[in-house]
Amino acid sequence: MLRRTLKALDPDGFHDVAYVEWGDPRLRSAVVCVHGLTRNGRDFDALASALAAEGRRVICPDIVGRGKSGRLRNPVHYGYPQYCADMAALLARLDVDHVDWVGTSMGGLIGMLLASRPGHPIRRLVMNDVGPFIPKAALERIASYVSLDPAFPDLEAAEQAFRRTYAGFGDLTDAQWRHLVRHGTVRRADGSLGFVYDPGIALAFTAAPLGDMDLWPAWDLVSCPTLVLRGADSDLLSAETAAEMAERGPKAQIVEIPNCGHAPALMDEGQIEVVRAYLLAEGRPVPFPGSKPVIEPASSP
Repeated sequence: MLRRTLKALDPDGFHDVAYVEWGDPRLRSAVVCVHGLTRNGRDFDALASALAAEGRRVICPDIVGRGKSGRLRNPVHYGYPQYCADMAALLARLDVDHVDWVGTSMGGLIGMLLASRPGHPIRRLVMNDVGPFIPKAALERIASYVSLDPAFPDLEAAEQAFRRTYAGFGDLTDAQWRHLVRHGTVRRADGSLGFVYDPGIALAFTAAPLGDMDLWPAWDLVSCPTLVLRGADSDLLSAETAAEMAERGPKAQIVEIPNCGHAPALMDEGQIEVVRAYLLAEGRPVPFPGSKPVIEPASSP
């Protein structure tokens, strides 16, 4: 695993975009794994390690304002236009012919928006517990914690907060929770621990009243093969939205992951196998043990 950084442009100057790279950097294709709203690229260590062992090059960026990436001088610019532009700069840096994209929540929407544009390099798209319609209630839940900036006296206190905030990740082991906490916190000048993201990312949730997010027009422009993972208890990606995603746009294949809400952490061996099989076999997922049957894409008329 190598740690790298690139300079990306925003309206007020340049900022750093940090990423980790697994596998052979000479390969002309890569898997790009992009995290959720308040998370960072180290969430994908287990998945990236498994894919690298299969001979794949894997790139896991920290979106600006998160992890080891820089922060924007003006938080009003935190949003999908900036995120997509940064990821376009990353793809140019990688010098690849095409990529497979794995995105959790926000990372899935970034992939969807890029894949809706003409000439995109995304060969296959995996969207983890997110879709083109997000209900107001789910956005309000996220808004209730994303602007908080608590200080924790130690890792144990931080871990308890992580377990509450990210309960939807599923039944993680103690070691997996510690991994998330270790890479999801930063030591402050006073010795306390805080979240490793800029509270300014919350501006998009607080600047105006929230409503349903409807991105169906972008979804309908996506044509690459697409796999959608849905946490069985998710409040962000409803079963109805997932079913509609199988009927329109790229007509995605759907796998429902049991014992998870928003969003499956992709750290469990079974969840990793679903993604691995889709990307490395023939673009067809294997059912997760105990999951509902895979929803196959609708047949063309």
